[in-house]
Amino acid sequence: MTDFTAEKAISRAYMADFDQAAPSERFNRLKAHTSPDFHWRGVHPFNRQPSAKAAMQAFWTPLLNAFSSLQRREDIFFAGLNEIDGFTATWTCSMGHFMGLFDAPWLGIPPTGKMAFLRYAEFHRIENGKIAETALFCDVLSVMAQAGVDPLPPQTGAAFIVPGPMTNDGLLLSSSDPDEGKTTLALVNRMANSISKANEVLQGKSKTYLTPQQEMSENWHDDMIWYGPHGIGATYTIDRYITQHQAPFRTQLADRVFNGHVARFAEGKYCGFFGWPNLTVTPIGGYLGLPATGKPADMRVVDIYRRDGDKLAENWVIIDMLHFLKMQGLDVLERLNAGVR
Repeated sequence: MTDFTAEKAISRAYMADFDQAAPSERFNRLKAHTSPDFHWRGVHPFNRQPSAKAAMQAFWTPLLNAFSSLQRREDIFFAGLNEIDGFTATWTCSMGHFMGLFDAPWLGIPPTGKMAFLRYAEFHRIENGKIAETALFCDVLSVMAQAGVDPLPPQTGAAFIVPGPMTNDGLLLSSSDPDEGKTTLALVNRMANSISKANEVLQGKSKTYLTPQQEMSENWHDDMIWYGPHGIGATYTIDRYITQHQAPFRTQLADRVFNGHVARFAEGKYCGFFGWPNLTVTPIGGYLGLPATGKPADMRVVDIYRRDGDKLAENWVIIDMLHFLKMQGLDVLERLNAGVR
């Protein structure tokens, strides 16, 4: 059995302690559970923060001031050794929603006085009994849409509060069979290699050709579900995924460069990774309903997968869309705060 009991306990103790504390006490709780050289990553406009204090000031305090009675609605939790550093460091992953009453402005987004949901994926690197590093991705655009100030044209996929795993088994609180995690990681890597091969065909570097349906069916169930970020949306079944996400991504973005991942690990039937950035692409017109910019732009992406048997069944994706758009000259938050919609 693979035993990440200690690392899971550290991560869960932090979440319980921090989430249950009064807003005025949360910095002390964060500091208590993190190492002296702790550093934090977040989506734009939070970006890199060099300490617990900086992360608190940049992200947590504004969020807690805006969302009353904030709570964590967790759907997935697992741990694993990071493939990127040779399976040396242990990371944990928590995914779900932060939910609260949207009672005050956040990043210039007008409050609704109603419940609001902020999708999140939070990764922690555990070292010497403390959290040494955190990456927290969240879907800011989804909150803008809930507040009625969606800055993008209609998306190709569906928009809704994203659910957790269909199997309701996403919280891996105890030990798991190591062979299950190895199988999951191998499948995700095989799927990623299929994408790389398809990209080589698009770039004229390879003549090997599979139809999109053939490529997808090698690694995905026909009734797969892909939960994309706001701006793209969610899709169901291989055919609709191809129509509503893959085709726009491959035909409206050029010069795709894979930059690698910071962490990639699996436990049981779940796998997750993130990069900083994962990809660099150049919009050539039409993507997200926007015109071509001709400017390379980075995509910081989280992918979390659920394996069912020998294929992938569900995939939760968060992309730092605000950063991607800002690199193309569209600063969504600046426009919002200037009163431009």
